[in-house]
Amino acid sequence: MPEQEKEEEFNKQEKREISLKEERIRRICLSYYSRNDIKKAIFDFSKNRECVPRYFEGFGKRPDAFHYESDIIELVKKGATSFHSSEELWKDPLEIATGMSENELKSLRIGWDLLIDIDCKYFEYSKKAALSIIQALESCGLKNMGIKFSGGKGFHIIVPFKAFPEEVSGKKTAEMFPEWPRRICAYLKEKSRVFLEREMSNEDSKFLSKFKRGVRCETCKNISEEKEKILYVCPACKTELQNISDAFKRKRIIRCPKCQREMIEKQHTKLFVCNICNKNSQSNPENFNESVIVEDIFEVLGLDVILVSPRHLFRMPYSLHEKTSLASVVVYKDEIKDFDMIRDADPLRIIPRNFMPNSEKNEAKRLLIESLEYKIPEEASSLKTEKTYQDDSNKKFKDFQIKNINPENFPPAIKKILQGMKDDGRKRALFILLSFFKFINMPEEEIKNRLEEWNKKNYNPLHQGYIKAQMAWYAKAKQKKLPPNFDKTYYREIGIPPTDEELRLKNPVNYFIKKSLNISTKRSIKK
Repeated sequence: MPEQEKEEEFNKQEKREISLKEERIRRICLSYYSRNDIKKAIFDFSKNRECVPRYFEGFGKRPDAFHYESDIIELVKKGATSFHSSEELWKDPLEIATGMSENELKSLRIGWDLLIDIDCKYFEYSKKAALSIIQALESCGLKNMGIKFSGGKGFHIIVPFKAFPEEVSGKKTAEMFPEWPRRICAYLKEKSRVFLEREMSNEDSKFLSKFKRGVRCETCKNISEEKEKILYVCPACKTELQNISDAFKRKRIIRCPKCQREMIEKQHTKLFVCNICNKNSQSNPENFNESVIVEDIFEVLGLDVILVSPRHLFRMPYSLHEKTSLASVVVYKDEIKDFDMIRDADPLRIIPRNFMPNSEKNEAKRLLIESLEYKIPEEASSLKTEKTYQDDSNKKFKDFQIKNINPENFPPAIKKILQGMKDDGRKRALFILLSFFKFINMPEEEIKNRLEEWNKKNYNPLHQGYIKAQMAWYAKAKQKKLPPNFDKTYYREIGIPPTDEELRLKNPVNYFIKKSLNISTKRSIKK
């Protein structure tokens, strides 16, 4: 069958599936949202929030908010299938306008709830991740948190704004959005990793055995590099030479610096070196004793816990989900393990509960302070990479500046993204593009123009306000953040598998620099 016919058949099948899903959810919408207890649960949660209806494929106008419970059913009569709200709390959500400056938004924002969005294509692992995040929160002194099924394949966990202190170190908590909630989510991801590995190891030892393992530095929690310390001796003049190299990458021939004879290996020692705090297992053996999974288990499983951005919307409690026709129901911690989405999220059987917990004042103070003090390994690694960018031939790029940015030197993955997203993954693609453009020092105006052009090509363009907010955050960030390495799951999850050359060069920035500086990239990947 010709490729064009295959594509046409695929599109027809996709349209049939969408039609069936739309027909199924519209069949129950009116009767479901007409229930008084469902309307009350949604309306009670909507106070001080921007609330936006979704009409199956697209969102309604923004900003929007509920004034009465009856507003919900009126929107359903107009075709609304689900309702989404902000994690930010506003004086008056209807005063928000697209293109507002950061100071203008701050004047309207009265607070924010910490919203952790756990989404994984494997629902059983979403359960384990949710339990791990909850354990991490509890270890920081949290007793009260809201948990709900997302309606799809994940969970939402909420910590109310009232649980946080009004200010820390002279900074008002209400004004520190999205910086502080992002910081908390990143910290919780690191802190919950050990709980997640433990949750999985009980039943998934075979699955875990597939992950690469390494040794963690206990000082900075960075994964150390395996090195070899080799003592060579010259058989002729007995000169000794010590060399430390990457494991399995030692030079084949070492020649004596005095007589140029080939030296032989006298002693070989394996050690681990931390590139962040410059410690090694020989001088600090007590610091390198924990074998851990080297790969990011959250990313490998497709888990995403950091979806914090200005005016970000999430599905409201007891809203329906378009793809599954299930309700976003509130669950308790002890129900997660045995939660069955078909049985427990059936909109015809549920009894609403309160999603917002009755938190105590300053209950999350310890969590916030620990998050602000914690040095996340990825940040340290990113800072190191930004100061000195090093390639395989030991050439260093210090504060590199490519004056004329040639798009022809972009990695194939970046070029593919710039052609527009034909399916889900627009926000992840935006994250990759922004971090890449910022790190190669692309001018702000050019970034803006490229993103506008890219967004027009997307199957469903992102809201301009969202893109502007993301650009503003990146512009304000004190340190540039590298885009994800090609071996991470970001690219495959958005339907753009990296090429062999990209995998060999590891990161989009490294690829761009080498191509721009005409450095050879023709070595083969070592299996």
